[in-house]
Amino acid sequence: MSNPPSPARAAAPRRAARTLHPALRRVAVVAVAAPVAGTFLFGTSAFAADKAMPAVTALDPAEQKIADNLDARVQDTRLGSTLSGVVIDAASDKAVWGHDASTALMPASNTKLGTATAALTMLGPDHRFTTKAVYGNGTLTLVGGGDRTLTSADLDAMAKDAVAGLKSAGLTSVKVQVDDSLFPEPTLATGWNDGYYPDSVAPVRALVVDGHQVTDTSLDAGQVFAGFLAQQGVTVTGGVTHGTAATGDVPVAQHRSGMLSAIVEHMLKVSDNDIAETLLRTTAIGASRPATFEDGTAVVREVLRGYGVSLDNYEIHDGSGLSRANRIPAQTIADILDLADDARNAQTLGYIVDGLPVAGEAGSTLGPEWGRFDTADSQCAVGKVRAKTGTLTGAIALSGLTKAGDGRWKVFSFIENNSTADPAATKDALDGLAATVNGCWA
Repeated sequence: MSNPPSPARAAAPRRAARTLHPALRRVAVVAVAAPVAGTFLFGTSAFAADKAMPAVTALDPAEQKIADNLDARVQDTRLGSTLSGVVIDAASDKAVWGHDASTALMPASNTKLGTATAALTMLGPDHRFTTKAVYGNGTLTLVGGGDRTLTSADLDAMAKDAVAGLKSAGLTSVKVQVDDSLFPEPTLATGWNDGYYPDSVAPVRALVVDGHQVTDTSLDAGQVFAGFLAQQGVTVTGGVTHGTAATGDVPVAQHRSGMLSAIVEHMLKVSDNDIAETLLRTTAIGASRPATFEDGTAVVREVLRGYGVSLDNYEIHDGSGLSRANRIPAQTIADILDLADDARNAQTLGYIVDGLPVAGEAGSTLGPEWGRFDTADSQCAVGKVRAKTGTLTGAIALSGLTKAGDGRWKVFSFIENNSTADPAATKDALDGLAATVNGCWA
């Protein structure tokens, strides 16, 4: 199945766009000097004048049909009685429909949309994360750089480079330690419990291999690295330990990740909690702040505020949306998507739209393996809806974009809390609402 064209590339010109606030621009300038900061794309091509309040405009017939149908369909008992929803026209920002749109509910993984916005803004889409190996005083140190996409093959290549350097210096045995001091010791976010570890999310560390969800991902990566060293004929003495590289240690190998733009797309496509939490920390570092939940979420708020997104009733405590204390209105989620969809922001934020799962797309959270868009009401929207999913016990969300019956892109967000229906049934009902916005379920 081919994907629909990205709305970020297809949206009609707007009367105005959100401009990054000058204060946030100053933060970005500071971040360029930070250890992990990348390229910033705050050119005039990406941002225009401050967003104007849209004028009250009558709905066209297709939009009126959407509004009327949604008014009826949100009464579906599968959605319970607590739902925040909104639909806006992507080009004009005209409000098409709303239902408690400013009511803040638990958004689950829709939280990742704000995380992605902040990461792309503060670090730049071309940013890459670097993992290093350095040598000093008989010890080879594997230094984590916040790359949640590091693979065994990457460590194998690093081991080969390191061994070549060691052998050229006449060294055949080393101690191995891991340095994950880029991030502080892992803690639970507000709204998390230790039952999340390590399956829903691993303790957040700056070093991990193959996305392993284990209690100590750093030691795990170090042990894999030590194994590759041994395969290359270098004896590793003792066990792998935690430590800190010395400033005088000699670099012997490094690996650079793929670009942040691709990492963000993958994170959204499969809703990867571990990548989201790692990005929250590296975003904080990019803003010259400590790599903590508190500072990362503060930067997310600063970035969104800088773009002019309303933070009324907006409360977040993590980057993934696992926190049960998070509260975001559907209107705010829609505004974040509207921001990413603006063609003038495509150079920086268009990757968010590109990363949204497509209805019926295998390998994504809207794929058939998850039972999405497979009912009589919603099947017609397969291939026509891009949307971020969100699922926690007591919270299900679906927010994205689709081209409606009038040929214009619509941004929508639906967040449901506390339904007593089977979660699969609630998801089916939300898929039907997206098909309603598309207009194929008329």
